[in-house]
Amino acid sequence: MVRKYQEGDLERIKEITVICFEGVSIDHNIEKTFGQFAETGWKARKAAHMDDDAAVNADGIFVWEEEGTVIGYITTRLFRDALIGQIPNISVLPEHQGKGIGKALMKAAFDYFEEEGMKVAKIETLDQNDVGQSFYPGAGFKEVARQIHYAMPLSERKI
Repeated sequence: MVRKYQEGDLERIKEITVICFEGVSIDHNIEKTFGQFAETGWKARKAAHMDDDAAVNADGIFVWEEEGTVIGYITTRLFRDALIGQIPNISVLPEHQGKGIGKALMKAAFDYFEEEGMKVAKIETLDQNDVGQSFYPGAGFKEVARQIHYAMPLSERKI
C-alpha cells in the first residue's frame, strides 16, 4: 500500500536507491569511466540525495509498504512559482517491478501535485534506463528535451 513517508523510512529508502540506480546513475557512469576518485563512491553520493529529498520536501515523499517493509518510494519537489512538480527519484525493488507499484506511487505524486496547485509534472531519466524510457511515457509524460552530461578528470583538462 502507498503511505506517506516517515522519518524511520530514510535508511530503507537509501538501500532501495543504491540497488535500483546501479547502471542508471550519472555518478555511477563517471566512476565506471574514470574509477572512484573520492573517499565516497557513487552509492554513498546517490544515497545522500535521499537526505536532500527528505530535507526539502518530506511531505511529498510516498512509500509502498508490504507486510511492514518498504519496497518502493517516490520523492517530489514543488516549484510553486512555476507551478511545476518534480519527481527527483522513484524506485521499486527489481523483484517487485511490474506489479503496479510504480504506477501507484506515481499516482500518489500526481495527486499530491494537484492538491498543491501544480499544473505540470516533470521527471528525468537517462537514455540507458530502459524501465524509465518505457514507464514514464506510459504514465503520460512526453519527452521535451535531451541533455548530454560530460565529465573529465581535471588532470586531463586542456584549458
